[in-house]
Amino acid sequence: MFIDIIKTIILGIIEGVTEWLPISSTGHMILAEEFLKLDVTDAFFEMFLVVIQLGAIMAVVVLFFKKIFPFGFNKTKEETNETFDLWKKIIISCVPAAIIGIPFDDTIDRLFYNSWVVALMLIIYGLWFIKVENTQNGKKIRVKKVSEISYRDALIIGLFQVLALIPGTSRSGATIIGALIIGLDRSTATSYTFYLAVPVMFGASLIKLLKFGFLWTLSEVAILIVGMIVAFIVSIISIKFLLKYIKKNDFKVFGYYRIILGLVVILYFLIN
Repeated sequence: MFIDIIKTIILGIIEGVTEWLPISSTGHMILAEEFLKLDVTDAFFEMFLVVIQLGAIMAVVVLFFKKIFPFGFNKTKEETNETFDLWKKIIISCVPAAIIGIPFDDTIDRLFYNSWVVALMLIIYGLWFIKVENTQNGKKIRVKKVSEISYRDALIIGLFQVLALIPGTSRSGATIIGALIIGLDRSTATSYTFYLAVPVMFGASLIKLLKFGFLWTLSEVAILIVGMIVAFIVSIISIKFLLKYIKKNDFKVFGYYRIILGLVVILYFLIN
């Protein structure tokens, strides 16, 4: 049990870092599974990898609670309306992925959840990040605040989020790329991606929980709790880092990292 807790802590760290940086948590988890197998059933481990995201998403709720909660904090009527407007846009962004992801969740996992697809997506979107950033130079920024995002922008970003249903793409990576292409600045694209994660990840975790059920052993409960706590703490650090980093830098470094990781995944599974 002690060894499993240590492994869970490492998995929580990986989740807390990779969920928010646009480098694909799935790609990292596939490699992690090779070295950090827990003494649990395959069904539980599959559920754990999704539900651990609850810890990560609570970091967003805590850090941006004033922004995403419409009441309190001495908000003016205008600020309250702005928050409700934000949630309308978030819902619009969620619709495309919900329409495709909910009914075809198992099919997508069966067809695409393998190392080759993940490696390919890591490389493709790494190249795409570099290309998008190269074309951003000199391009006029149309949206510099989250409140300036239109309902049309929200829908387009939601369509890009559909791409993240393929493992290895990265939900944050797909939505950030989409947001940059349609004219959002980096900070706004990143912030909106964080807000958008709240219903998406809560929904995904709930679906996995309902499918698996709630009959857990004490060791499984301990693994879930430890994983979520670690993911929460590390997510706080990762989110703050990314928001600070993109104020002075672009996303190309993450593109290069994705390409390298994709090649590592391919080489590892070719050798083994």
